[in-house]
This record gives sequence, C-alpha cells and structure tokens, in this order.
Amino acid sequence: MPIERIVILGTGLIGASAGLALRAHGFSGQITGWDPNPAELADAERLGAIDSASPSTIDGAVLAARSSQVVLLSGPVFTILEWLDRLAPVLQSGQLVTDVGSVKNALCQHARDSYNLVHTAGFLAGHPMAGKEVSGAANAEAALFDGAAWLFTETPESRSMHKASRAIADEWRAWPAKFGCRVLDLEPERHDVLCAWVSHLPQYLSTALSALLEDEFPDKDEILAIGGRALREMTRLGASPYSMWRDVAHTNTEAVAASLLALEQRLTHLRENLRTPELRDEFDRANRFREQMRAGKK
Repeated sequence: MPIERIVILGTGLIGASAGLALRAHGFSGQITGWDPNPAELADAERLGAIDSASPSTIDGAVLAARSSQVVLLSGPVFTILEWLDRLAPVLQSGQLVTDVGSVKNALCQHARDSYNLVHTAGFLAGHPMAGKEVSGAANAEAALFDGAAWLFTETPESRSMHKASRAIADEWRAWPAKFGCRVLDLEPERHDVLCAWVSHLPQYLSTALSALLEDEFPDKDEILAIGGRALREMTRLGASPYSMWRDVAHTNTEAVAASLLALEQRLTHLRENLRTPELRDEFDRANRFREQMRAGKK
C-alpha cells in the first residue's frame, strides 16, 4: 500500500527540509507536523513543509503518530530515544518509525525489544549527511539533501520486520534517492565510527577553535578585521546548537573520543616538527587527501 500519511515529529531544519523535499519530488499524501515549539511549527506550515500542524503537546504528537503510516523522528538523539519509548506501545504492524539522528547504534539497540516484532511497528534507522550551522524551520530548503548521502543502518531485527511494515520501509527507502541522495547501508556500529571521523570530529574541532578564539581575543575587532575565508570556514560549525552535539557526545562517546585523541596526537606531531621535513610530509598527505576528495565528487 503506498505511503499516504506521514508525520514529522520535530519540524526544525532537517524535519522541515524533509517535508519540503517530499513535496518537491512528488509526494502527494498528507504530511502532518509536530514540534514542541509552536513558532517552529508555524514556520514549517508557512513554508509548505507540512499540510497541517498537530497541537504542540505530547498527546497531540502521539495522536498524529497513531494515524500515520510513517513517523519521522527529527531532533537530538536523546529526544529520539524518548519518542521511541513513547510510541512503541501505541503503534502497530503496518506502521514505520524512522529517524534522522546523528548516532545510530544507541538507537538501534534501544529499539531492539520494542520494534520490528510481529505486532509492533517497524523501526528503520536513517541519517541524512546534510545540514547547516543554523537551525530552525525558517532555514529549511527542499534541496538540502541534494547530493548528500542518506545512510540506513538495517539490523537483523529490521530486516525481519513484519511484512506490512517492511513494505512501508522499502517505499520510504526509495524517497531519499528521489531527493538526489546517495543511499548507502552501514552497520550501526560502523556508521558511528565513520561519522565520528567525518562529521563529529569536524564539529568539535570547529567548536574548540571558536571557543579558543573567544577566550584569546575578547575584543574581536582586531581579528575580525583581518580574518578571511579560512577563519570563516574553520569556525562556521562553531554556530551549531549545543543540544544536538551534547547528545552525540553522550551516545557516541568512545568513537568521538578516539578521533579527538588521534587529532590531538597529530597536532602534537605537527607542533614538534614545524622546522623539520616532517612538516612537508604532512602537507603532502593533506594534499593527496584533498585531491581524492575532489576526484570523488566528480
């Protein structure tokens, strides 16, 4: 049965962008939105990301989820974990819960005993590798996912979910490709390790650099006057919201800590070799990596 009713719980940047992308690429069903912040919900409705807004109460969200085939959970990881607990007792087979969270193993483990069973809703963990350093539905756009990877982390449990939910899951999996995404499958644990390196580490590096500059230069006039593209690019992620990245730090601690330690060691190596040929070797390695990245985008 085609998907006709979707509810987006969390109509911030990613949730509202998902609604806009669905509309832009031909979804003709009903999209309901819910958000604890009425202003976010109003922005999503004004932009056309959702057709109708559910009351900004927990009961309102649960009622909307019960009447939908797909429930898209969009928000920080802790919030998604809470929704998994709330929705499990009230949903049933033939419904699908999916998400856009930045950490996958914690979510898949949490859903193991409450989803993908004979009489329960299915759970398919997902993660679009897209976003901005600014949040909120007002910044949403249908093209946000174009060219990005949309990762799914199937588990033995999700692969064997009830056939009614599986049909919905397979149809949902087809939508990111319509958005212009590269759809990839990873094991949850591998997802978290890779994302620690390619997403989480850059965020915490930018946060640390921005915080360091804040402390070192309380009067910004001097560095802002001479800072150019390098400063803007390296500190851009420093504007990201704490709530999202706090949850990543708490739920992907080991992988994030390992990547940060490796970076610390590399920076130490760089500092100790500022006047040796090792510095040239580091630039050579960095140049090779950038060339491979550029080639991969062609």
